[in-house]
Amino acid sequence: MVESWNATVRPEDTVIHLGDFAHRYDAAKLPKLFASLNGHKHLVKGNHDNAATLALPWESVRDIAYGSIDSQNVVLCHYSMRTWPRIRKGALMLYGHSHGRLPGNVQSCDIGVDVLGFAPVRLSMIKSYLATLPPMSDPEARDEIESDQGLKPS
Repeated sequence: MVESWNATVRPEDTVIHLGDFAHRYDAAKLPKLFASLNGHKHLVKGNHDNAATLALPWESVRDIAYGSIDSQNVVLCHYSMRTWPRIRKGALMLYGHSHGRLPGNVQSCDIGVDVLGFAPVRLSMIKSYLATLPPMSDPEARDEIESDQGLKPS
């Protein structure tokens, strides 16, 4: 996985890890592993991120992250959410934790390594994957999104 990570991530890239970093890995070897990975690394904590993981020199550690990547509003969390800030404005909700067992939709999906390949993924790849998923199941949210985008709700 280190080779895949470093083949995908340049040293100047920003990586936001959605938790459970190196789960069950030897705590004594974590600093060396962490240092071997390219990029500016941020952690959104997962349920298996222990004290050794949290002590690594992350650029930031959060429970949840809100922001914009390539002009796309995103909400990033280890756990999935049914609703999230700016959902009606097209914000994406990206999560891990469920190992592909929780179905996503065009606006929210599991982006864990066991779902999208064993390396970090860029937003363009995530958006391509989202486009293959079903529409939002909440009709009220879907209608509001379509309205906000100038589309006529059905």
